[in-house]
Amino acid sequence: MTKTLMIQGTSSGAGKTTLVTALCRIFADEGYRVAPFKSQNMSSYSYRRDDFEISRAQAIQAIAARADISAHMNPILLKPLGDYKSEVFVKGKFYKKMHADEYYKKFSLPRGLDIAKESLDHLRGRYDLVILEGAGSPAEINMQKYDIANMKMAKYCSSPVILISDIDKGGTFASIVGTLELLEGEYKRFVKGYVINKFRGDIEILRPGFMMLKKKTGRSVFGTIPLLKFDIPDEDSLHANPKQVSFTTKYIKSLDKEIENLSRVVRSSLNMKAIRGLLK
Repeated sequence: MTKTLMIQGTSSGAGKTTLVTALCRIFADEGYRVAPFKSQNMSSYSYRRDDFEISRAQAIQAIAARADISAHMNPILLKPLGDYKSEVFVKGKFYKKMHADEYYKKFSLPRGLDIAKESLDHLRGRYDLVILEGAGSPAEINMQKYDIANMKMAKYCSSPVILISDIDKGGTFASIVGTLELLEGEYKRFVKGYVINKFRGDIEILRPGFMMLKKKTGRSVFGTIPLLKFDIPDEDSLHANPKQVSFTTKYIKSLDKEIENLSRVVRSSLNMKAIRGLLK
């Protein structure tokens, strides 16, 4: 039976994409046939082939997983045009231009969720492990009704969820507790633990916070990832000038080295035994 694991974040830029990339390589190295998946991604930067176009992030994650890049790994891509309008791509093909209001009210739940489920099922039928990535935060209470990238997908495949938070921005413990508190009751059970990202300093300083998180939420921290420098393109939602790349053989070779370095650090930073336990 195909296993699933989902990474969600307390905010955009928390490190979801980076963690999924690292975990794809870690589990691929352990012998799993791994595929990344993000039901809906908004990005100006994409991976293009003659027959489809998906988010660049999922293409890089597929490279990390040593998997063939597939349109099913990002079944819905939104390429922003400005004025709340986007080009909508469905399973790699241009669908239409839509205003945000039209997209959420007339597409995301009537069609988008089913499209995402179909693509996830496609991957689950071909891989041992699918690592799902959420979008933004699952606790945006004004958007939860239309959110097809977070808890609705976790519920659909009964996936354990790891919540990641960026401590470099500050307020990480409050954001973790607040995120869990704002989740609808049926969704809280999917969250199994936390990862603290972009930490610099003495980790012993964090221990009291870990204990308080355990006391307040009943869930533990799976590890703390240090603030890292690596040459893997960022998503453009939080950066004015994200790096543009061309997927040449030379670039993919250099990217693979960066992924190896990233996965090595993440592997040593997390309690992988506990994370593997979520897959049973």
